[in-house]
Amino acid sequence: MPKNYSCFPEIYDLVQEIPAGEVASYGMVASLITGATARIVGYAMAATPSGKDIPWQRVINAAGKISDRDGAARHRKYLEQEGIIFSKSGAVSWATCRWQGPSEKWLDAHKIDFMDFLEIQANWPGKPK
Repeated sequence: MPKNYSCFPEIYDLVQEIPAGEVASYGMVASLITGATARIVGYAMAATPSGKDIPWQRVINAAGKISDRDGAARHRKYLEQEGIIFSKSGAVSWATCRWQGPSEKWLDAHKIDFMDFLEIQANWPGKPK
């Protein structure tokens, strides 16, 4: 686990922007949080506080799969309940369920220029809807 949890609240704030029926990768989330890495986002999702309505299940790996670990079946079940469809190989189709990014309000609050966001988004897995 990382020693510095200071970016966890910002990660949780961003993950709350992901609507039901859409998913983001750990790296997608990390790309918008200064000092975060995909691994740190994974740690944050594993440590999500209960009762805060943070949709941790909507964050998966860059291959479009749920990482193999304890709780993977529950993770998949939650996503399927939201309408996410998995292929036989266990991957989602980024083309149909990739999150497009946070609201303009979130970008403004975090001082991220929209054009800069578009450059970041261009590096996300899959193609936009």
